[in-house]
Amino acid sequence: MSSKTTWTIKQLLRWTTDFLRARGAASPRLDAEVLLAHARNCQRIELYTAYREPASDELRAKFRDLVRRRAEGTPVAYLVGYREFYSLPFFVSPDVLIPRPETEHLVVTVLDLAKAMRPNVVIADVGTGSGIIAVCCATFLTEARIWATDSSSTALAVAARNVARHTCADRVTLLAGDLLEPLPPDQHLDIIASNPPYVSRAEYEELAADVKNHEPREALLAGPRGTEVIDRLIPRAAARLNPDGWLVLEHSPMIAAQVAAALEQNGSFHDVETIPDLAGHPRVTQARRK
Repeated sequence: MSSKTTWTIKQLLRWTTDFLRARGAASPRLDAEVLLAHARNCQRIELYTAYREPASDELRAKFRDLVRRRAEGTPVAYLVGYREFYSLPFFVSPDVLIPRPETEHLVVTVLDLAKAMRPNVVIADVGTGSGIIAVCCATFLTEARIWATDSSSTALAVAARNVARHTCADRVTLLAGDLLEPLPPDQHLDIIASNPPYVSRAEYEELAADVKNHEPREALLAGPRGTEVIDRLIPRAAARLNPDGWLVLEHSPMIAAQVAAALEQNGSFHDVETIPDLAGHPRVTQARRK
């Protein structure tokens, strides 16, 4: 981006798309648009009506820094500080995983199960991270009560921002601690949902560099097998769920059979069902408390 050239918005987008594509970005045009909209402090769609507008030196300098950091591997969501999930905007930081479309299948499953139960269902979001599952439940189940736990205090700080952003603090309670332990001892639940760490050690080594080098390791890596956290959660969930309550788990397709087997072998669950994502991969497993 030579300083002697008069750059328009369209030229910036074209040059940056080619630059990021050459450096292996999976979605170079989208990355360029999101970063330029952020630098320009506008909605992405507004770029299309400003194609011929000259870019100021200040805008180009700010944009150049973002593009450099993206080319070095920093995820776009961390650069701009937010990510859309289930049509809602969420704050994100390197203290939490970046929300992924696959987790929307977990949210849809929970919402469908909840709507078939009583209106004032009680839900736990275990390992809430940025709070996306808890906030979506509170947003679309307006009479539900949600408990959200996480062992990371920095992740809970991000979740608190999202709870406040979506004005659901009266129905979402954030608690620090392991799995379900922070909940009151006598609190029973209608649904327990979790997108826990489920990456095995072998899978972790094969993750894309922008994931492995930037997203929190403790939120990804479960252990050698990938089922370690889920194996601990299943018996604790059985002890907390009301009769006919549901446990809903997101997991890697590589451990789907092990997750279903663990639920069957526990003895407290029935109606175990694994649900595929849009690519046909087994992504979410649900089970009903006997």
